Amino acid sequence: MASRKPQELSHVAPNGSARMVDVSDKLDSDREAVAAGEVRIAPEALELVRAGKTAKGNVAETARLAAILAAKKTSELIPLCHPLAINHIDVDIRDTDSGLSIEARVRSRGPTGVEMEALTAVSVAALTIYDMVKAADKTMVIENVRLLRKRGGKGGAYERDE
Repeated sequence: MASRKPQELSHVAPNGSARMVDVSDKLDSDREAVAAGEVRIAPEALELVRAGKTAKGNVAETARLAAILAAKKTSELIPLCHPLAINHIDVDIRDTDSGLSIEARVRSRGPTGVEMEALTAVSVAALTIYDMVKAADKTMVIENVRLLRKRGGKGGAYERDE
């Protein structure tokens, strides 16, 4: 994985101020990013989720829809993100021994990547799960939100070593 020196960070102007990266000269290319994260849930509360007995309804489906909406609104939430035309969003929420795992895949064709959209989708799905289950478990932990892989653009492909 290539790293940049702090003075080479693309969202930092030479004078140190924050800036939106100028992508007007970049060529459009197919872009894809996959992010993941987990929500640890106490066993008793997880049983309620599995049984569909939470007061607010279907946890996984609501979180999946929230993730899709969040990915589409990323540029409204993260100040320096470009608004993107997203071609596809797929969010998978799975039951695990200790809670729920979330994976979001976002695809677009354009001059800039969709990593932030995938990470935002996972983060908002996790927050939605927390909101829906907090009455039964205030000890939940949102953890390990990370980029798994990306492709497209000048930077090329990236795959996380796990």
